[in-house]
Amino acid sequence: MTGALAVHYARALADTVFAPNSPLSPKDAVAQMSDAVSMISGSPDLQGALLSPAVTKAKKVKVISELARRLGAAQIIRNFLSVVIQHRRIHELTAMLHEFRLIVDERLGIACAEITSAKELNAGERAQIEQALGEKLGKTIRAEYKVDPQLLGGVRARVASREYDATLRGKLEALRQQLVSQS
Repeated sequence: MTGALAVHYARALADTVFAPNSPLSPKDAVAQMSDAVSMISGSPDLQGALLSPAVTKAKKVKVISELARRLGAAQIIRNFLSVVIQHRRIHELTAMLHEFRLIVDERLGIACAEITSAKELNAGERAQIEQALGEKLGKTIRAEYKVDPQLLGGVRARVASREYDATLRGKLEALRQQLVSQS
């Protein structure tokens, strides 16, 4: 579960990125934050230094600013990372990134969908499913695909807490329920 502080920080970053005079696009901001989080989580030594009370805040800020600069991160991202370090919230950075992605998607009208099918779908089938879901929801769909051979046939899509079941198993279950309720 994401903490309220992670949401607060993510919203503040999103507000800055979506400001009219922001030099950084939301898409680039998400990519740069992802790179920064990957860099930090990929190095146990860096994590240890950033979490250690023995290392001063000034040294932590200097290190993360230099590393973010080398990654090509915009000043907004470098400033955000500095604030996170100064407020001793680096341990929540992954949660902040997760929330930031959700906020950016929401503001851009993008819905994330998990689509499960019985077999691997080709590009045309994927496009059709995404278009149909997008029209139904009035949003652009960013889909993640999975294969589950137990579905027998068809697809199941999960968007937020909603599930759309167009699987053979789902249709058979609906038919069974209908027959049971009529008897």
